[in-house]
Amino acid sequence: MEEFKRLSRDLVAHGAILDYYQDTIQIPNGNVAKWDFIKHNGAAAVLPVDEKGRLIMVRQYRNALDRYTLEIPAGGLLTPQEPTRDAAIRELAEETGYRAKSVELLLTIRTTVAFCNEKIDIYLARELTPGSQHLDEDEYVQVGAYAMEELTQKIYTGEIQDSKTVAAVLAYKDKYVN
Repeated sequence: MEEFKRLSRDLVAHGAILDYYQDTIQIPNGNVAKWDFIKHNGAAAVLPVDEKGRLIMVRQYRNALDRYTLEIPAGGLLTPQEPTRDAAIRELAEETGYRAKSVELLLTIRTTVAFCNEKIDIYLARELTPGSQHLDEDEYVQVGAYAMEELTQKIYTGEIQDSKTVAAVLAYKDKYVN
């Protein structure tokens, strides 16, 4: 396999949840290219499924899209070393109020491999017990329960476009519903 060689990585901006770098890369033909790189500490997400088989989703405003989205609960790791299972359990409780007796890894995704290293481990949560949300000061999250068919339709009509949610719902459907 031909070799790419990073000549430098220069920090352009440090943000609250990510860092932006410009990399200088020598490509196999000898040319030198400048590539953007976004460093992310990682995240965890959770697909909660209640005793009736409904999927618990959160509706929240997303600034990047300037609109509300319907998603599975998720959040960034507190530190790069935080176990993603712990983060998923925390986000489930914070965003939905639910606690789960059963939490297992469903799948891992890389959101935008062309320029970002973000990795999200997505967990399946079952045997849910309801409770109270514990939202951050800047969060406003509405919780709802949806049938698999309804969410699948929302994916294929483009109403749900969030990659972690699409991957989680379809993986769960393929592995557990079909």
